[in-house]
Amino acid sequence: MADGSGAITTIRTTCPYCGVGCGVAGAAGGDRTLAVSGDAAHPANKGRLCSKGSALGATVGLQGRLLEPTINGRVATWGEATALVAKRFRDTIARHGRDSVAFYVSGQLLTEDYYVANKLMKGFIGSGNIDTNSRLCMASAVAAHKQAFGADLVPGCYEDLDEADLVVFAGHNAAWTHPILFRRLEAAKARGQKHVVIDPRRTDTAEGADLHLAIAPQSDVRLWNGLLAELDRRGLLDLDYVREHVNGVEAVREALAQDDQSPAAVAADCGIAVADLLAFYDLFAAHPKTVSLFSMGSNQSAQGVAKGLAILNVHLATGRIGKPGACPFSITGQPNAMGGRETGGMANTLAGHMDFAPEDRDRVARFWGAPHTARAPGLKAVEMFEAVRTGKIKAIWVMATNPAVSLPNAGAVREALEKCPFVVVSDCVETDTTAYAHVKLPALAWAEKDGTVTNSERRISRQRALFAAPGQARADWRIMADVAQGMGFDGFGWPSQASIFREWARLTAYENQGSRLLDLSGLAGMTPDGYAAMTPIQWPVRAAGQGTPRLFVDGRYQTPDGRARMVPVRPKGPADAVSDAFPMSLNTGRIRDQWHTMTRTGLAPDLCRHAPEPFVEIHPRDAESAGIKDGALTRVSTARGEAVALAKVTDRQRPGGLFMPMHWTDAFAPSGKSNHLIAPNLDPTSGQPEFKHTPARARPYRETWKGFFLTRDIVAAPANLDLVWRRIPQDAAQLHEFAGRGDASEREALRKRLTKGLAGETTVFEDVGAGSRREAWIENGRLVAVLFQTAAGRLPPRDWLADLFALDLLTAEARSALLIGRPPGAPVDRGPMVCACLKVGAKAVDAAIAAGAVTADAVGAATGAGTNCGSCRPEIARMIAAAASLKTKETADVA
Repeated sequence: MADGSGAITTIRTTCPYCGVGCGVAGAAGGDRTLAVSGDAAHPANKGRLCSKGSALGATVGLQGRLLEPTINGRVATWGEATALVAKRFRDTIARHGRDSVAFYVSGQLLTEDYYVANKLMKGFIGSGNIDTNSRLCMASAVAAHKQAFGADLVPGCYEDLDEADLVVFAGHNAAWTHPILFRRLEAAKARGQKHVVIDPRRTDTAEGADLHLAIAPQSDVRLWNGLLAELDRRGLLDLDYVREHVNGVEAVREALAQDDQSPAAVAADCGIAVADLLAFYDLFAAHPKTVSLFSMGSNQSAQGVAKGLAILNVHLATGRIGKPGACPFSITGQPNAMGGRETGGMANTLAGHMDFAPEDRDRVARFWGAPHTARAPGLKAVEMFEAVRTGKIKAIWVMATNPAVSLPNAGAVREALEKCPFVVVSDCVETDTTAYAHVKLPALAWAEKDGTVTNSERRISRQRALFAAPGQARADWRIMADVAQGMGFDGFGWPSQASIFREWARLTAYENQGSRLLDLSGLAGMTPDGYAAMTPIQWPVRAAGQGTPRLFVDGRYQTPDGRARMVPVRPKGPADAVSDAFPMSLNTGRIRDQWHTMTRTGLAPDLCRHAPEPFVEIHPRDAESAGIKDGALTRVSTARGEAVALAKVTDRQRPGGLFMPMHWTDAFAPSGKSNHLIAPNLDPTSGQPEFKHTPARARPYRETWKGFFLTRDIVAAPANLDLVWRRIPQDAAQLHEFAGRGDASEREALRKRLTKGLAGETTVFEDVGAGSRREAWIENGRLVAVLFQTAAGRLPPRDWLADLFALDLLTAEARSALLIGRPPGAPVDRGPMVCACLKVGAKAVDAAIAAGAVTADAVGAATGAGTNCGSCRPEIARMIAAAASLKTKETADVA
């Protein structure tokens, strides 16, 4: 941030993406320019940033920002807006009761925001109806922790990843979802650490692993139960540890005995080779220093809690917990999912890891001075929006998240929001969800926020503002405090976020006496200056003010008797079985360079190049059977809807399975959204949806024409035209791709809509026989727009056309190229983007490999790829291996 003299100072803050919680050093200049680098002093990342973190400077502009409150589309003052929200919530409660209102919040909120939201809803409104989008990613792990440990406690720390001799990735594509941790794990692997990946897809994480178990959908419990039974057979349980610290081992043994635990039976049920299963057993048996990283592939399931418990059972039974290099480790998805869990962000918990037991509820009520504090859990996310749809909930406030896209069966969520009498959305940008808001409240974005977040290893870090608030945007906590005061509630008059943090810390210590491990008593007396200068620290932070890297070192757990609990779990099949109508299993997840619904990463063109549009991965055998070609538009259907995406035919996908990313929205690809396809099947304990398996089918789209439109402005998908539409940001333009199944009249209707209002010199080429048309608009020597359409021909590469928009004056050669429809000189094909940081395409990487580069380091030396954040190194390694395999095959064919 620039000081009064115009000098730019560097501010230490925290990355807004995944749960790694990387430190960022940001140098903000005028016109909202931002240079970012990794904070070398932050223990989570030690100076590294992934591709998303490295591109943060490209995401802080004001494009699409909400900058003033609105009521029914009319600009309003803050006083009007918060008074209306307070009145409507107050009136709704008066008429229909406390449970007729709800908050749906987000891991993008800061801990201070989360605390205020929970105090308002659970403490003073008196309803449990506040839930978080962390329900979609972490709820099953939370429930498993509570059953096994007595509270939602993650025992390990990142140093355990360095210390471990074996790391098991259970449904965790760390190379893409937590890249900076994966860099640490790559370094450990180079020193001899072993890696096992349990995932139906051969991901970048699996590609370099010592063992990949491509298990059948939802067979995780069977696999982990089989491992525990095998370790018991081999006499490898730590019975001394169990005797001293663990209950339930006999009940688990009895449950295991009800199934055939022979390697042949387990392997058959999991759909893997017996030899691979035995290799897993042997690796686990041979390496007591084991960390099991479990993430969305385990959690996002109708049996997610059982999967978590099966993993915890193995670690408890073998004593692999509370020791350097040995623990089960739930890796969070969002930057402050942990902070939300701590402060009671989920509908079934209260703040400070307290629940709705009478003594906990009364303790929180006393601390807050809120006698009406909720006495029972509220509705979890999917149930909450169903209650909105059916009219049980009549007013809802959505904060910093986009449920119209992110929830399963998202079409029903949109129906609910459409029906709801009063919808409030506080966010920093327009989203699919803000379209349904009666009141929009402009919140601060990442670069303007100030507060704290907690990462996956319980490390609290400061997030600091890099820019002043734009327009009328306000901190989330302040917006909620104003509404609370408008509703007539006391206790919301904090002067700053530092005072909220101190109150929150005091609550964790209130009547604690060591009974709750979530204890911030050592931070409760922090001065404003101390808060401003706060350095990263792991809780518990007790009176001495020292952090705690590792839990359960003494074998004491947060249960009434201090002992951990092993819980019997039995394997079950998927909630919905495949059928003749839907014979495949659809799995959804993240990709390397995008985040959630792209409201931030979609602003950075470099992050849109590795996977520029929605895709569906399908195994070659399934693609051949369905008549699907690689790179062709493909329809993916389930009982709930249909999406269209580009086919990626690859043997990295398990036969019978499909994979689609979850990021695309109406703003980028209305036909490519995946979550409206997902069945709302829930884990009965955690309420977490089963995103990893929905019965589906795939078939070709069979477009009759296609084209693209390049312009400097964003164009929304035209209404009332049956098109597949995708928008892909470029450095100096917006690329809009489209395809249709109609005739020439449909092409002409789209052309008229896109070109309406364009002025300047026009260049046109038309081939009626091929159904092809090329048009370009030039004004004052600059390229304004380009439209290419074809029914029978091929479309040219887009890169050279997009680059022309960066020119202040088109050359004669460029003008000719526009008319001809191909770039001047020899065409330059960079291939798909591999390295987003340094813009290195696949062709350059392939050339380096052909020239003799046989390691990722050698490719980096030749091309630069992988030398910045390293997120693309697994892909480079895969390309090297593929080239070596092809060379070996060619040699064998010649012989």
